[in-house]
Amino acid sequence: MDEPPSREKPPACGEEEEEEEDSSSSHVVGLSLCDSAPLLWRVEDLKTVRSQGLVGALLGSLPRTPRQNGRLGRPLLLLPEEERLLTDRHAAATLPAGNQDIGGVELHQRVEQYEEEQQRSYEEQSVLALEDRKSALLRAMTSSHTGSDSTPGTSDEALQGRLESLERSFVFPRSALAVQLSTVRAGLTYCLEDRAFLQADWPIRVQGDTRSAVRYQVFRDLRSRGFFLTSAGKFGGDFLVYPGDPLRFHAHFIAVCLSLDESICLLDVLAVARLGSNVKKTVLLCSPGTDGGVLYTSLQWSGMV
Repeated sequence: MDEPPSREKPPACGEEEEEEEDSSSSHVVGLSLCDSAPLLWRVEDLKTVRSQGLVGALLGSLPRTPRQNGRLGRPLLLLPEEERLLTDRHAAATLPAGNQDIGGVELHQRVEQYEEEQQRSYEEQSVLALEDRKSALLRAMTSSHTGSDSTPGTSDEALQGRLESLERSFVFPRSALAVQLSTVRAGLTYCLEDRAFLQADWPIRVQGDTRSAVRYQVFRDLRSRGFFLTSAGKFGGDFLVYPGDPLRFHAHFIAVCLSLDESICLLDVLAVARLGSNVKKTVLLCSPGTDGGVLYTSLQWSGMV
């Protein structure tokens, strides 16, 4: 039977980071909100937040390899704590929504343009599909006549007849049309009512949400110590804590954020400590103190009996 997790001193953290540059000289990133989710679309904004140690999570597919999720592209989804940290530094602002509002005449023109492009794409794909079907038929009949005793003239006439019959009867189904999904701009461009319904006030704040306040205090403290943080939902915690850039390092800690007066079930402590041991990470119980600091308690399995 395993022994209960032992409590050790908080891990030694990295050096204090240098103070951020003055907001007047730093680049202000532009946030696009989609159902209260802060998204970054511009390349320069992604570079800026990465240089500040904010990782986020890429959501978009790559144009040349859309049918995979091993490598993703823009937009970048920020954690609520990352968005709030940028706000406190005066380093983020919402992109103006005026350029997304379109009138009825312009909307009608865009719909017509879209339908014309779809029809042109359908005709091009129909030609390609017919050529592909002809090639398949040609290969099949050529291989079948190779082992038969039919004369070359007869087989050529039969092949030509089959090809002409295929060209007359072939219909490319609309359901098989490959559609290009545009991801140039975020938001519901053509659905004005839906976009208005999902429009959120920014900065995003929930009054009286002590859970979010605790998470943000822990996030800000760990970030000030030089750590990089990402979401730790699949590890049963709040944050994964990296000693450096996640592209170069594995996470060393699983941060679980708790207020000082919050009770926690012993089974939950055992579960998260056992999970941390299995994935070779140290579990941190992080509790903001009354003096503005954060108290850290590390959990590790000391042995087995």
